[in-house]
Amino acid sequence: MPRTVRDGLDLTEEQHEFIGLARDFATREIRPRARAVDEADTESPMDLWTKAAALGLSSYMLPAEYGGGGVTDLVTQCLVQEELCYGDVGIGNFLTSNAFFAGPVEALGSEEQKKRWLTPLSLQNPPVTAVAVTEPGVGSDAAALQTRAVRDGDHYVLSGQKTWISNAPYAEWVVVFATVDPALRSRGVTAFLVERDMPGVTIGRPMAKMGQRGIVNAEVFLDDVRVPVGHRLGEEGRGFYGLMRTFDASRILIGAGATGLSRAALDAAVAYAKEREQFGKPIIEHQAVAFRLADMAARTDVSHLVTMRAARLFDVGEPVAAESAIAKVTASENTTWVTSAAVQTHGGWGYSREYLVEKWLRDAKLEELEEGTSDIQRLIISRSLAGSA
Repeated sequence: MPRTVRDGLDLTEEQHEFIGLARDFATREIRPRARAVDEADTESPMDLWTKAAALGLSSYMLPAEYGGGGVTDLVTQCLVQEELCYGDVGIGNFLTSNAFFAGPVEALGSEEQKKRWLTPLSLQNPPVTAVAVTEPGVGSDAAALQTRAVRDGDHYVLSGQKTWISNAPYAEWVVVFATVDPALRSRGVTAFLVERDMPGVTIGRPMAKMGQRGIVNAEVFLDDVRVPVGHRLGEEGRGFYGLMRTFDASRILIGAGATGLSRAALDAAVAYAKEREQFGKPIIEHQAVAFRLADMAARTDVSHLVTMRAARLFDVGEPVAAESAIAKVTASENTTWVTSAAVQTHGGWGYSREYLVEKWLRDAKLEELEEGTSDIQRLIISRSLAGSA
């Protein structure tokens, strides 16, 4: 099969086709809806969900043996995610969110569980899914979970409260992480497949958010929910392993999404700087603006490169906790800077709702907070350095 090179990566024609499909969908379908979805506030664009599913964009990353597109390498996934999030980072993340649910199922599930829970994700109208980790008193320290799972014969009884759960108002299935014994910390964390219609499951009201409103978040309440033992993913105490492996991949994908957002902000700023005149010449010819655009381009490029390095290492089976943390903290903080610079380049108009740059600045902040804040990423990196000293 013919191969071409991008950014030093030797890509197949098939990879370029997936990237082109994502770029086209982002341009035609996602970007035109970005403002309306933002203003809807607590509604996910389910029509785009259906369109993306019909093209395979919501399931291309799932294994072929379960009906997915079979694009399981993280390098291609990152390149596709970057394109989707160039259209809109919140919508792009929403459209591929079933991959987050699939992560722990793939890492921990039996063959029977994988067939049952992964195959429907590739249907023309797939179910929306979610992963429930965060609790009101537990954010990034997943080993400190308080949601309890008590064995009762051939069932577990789950009790607790989850918060900031993406897709919760729409999700039919949720991977819930609970502990069989809080004193065991990470060694007690266990994953369970919970169905929305199980007695005792309650979904809270959608949360009003600063940005990335295309993904709707809510609390999930578990009031003595009886879950069959067959819905447990892996053995007791293996949930933390599955969660960390999922986070290694998802943090790299966050880096890719943040890079796509930075690219969008950079392109918008350059276009505006070429069109807008001040003191008799386009503002792109003013040194201060030109240098700002240069810094935006450099930060965007760095984000892309560190993300792709982490993806390549993940694909060859290397431990990537530090590399995924570097990708996430670099790309997320860069996109906050780049989107802020885009607003600045637009002057007063950047603060208006006439231009998407004000929305993108609001969207960008979430990238620094989700799946472990920047502080947590720096802690992971520093521990890696201490261990290698």
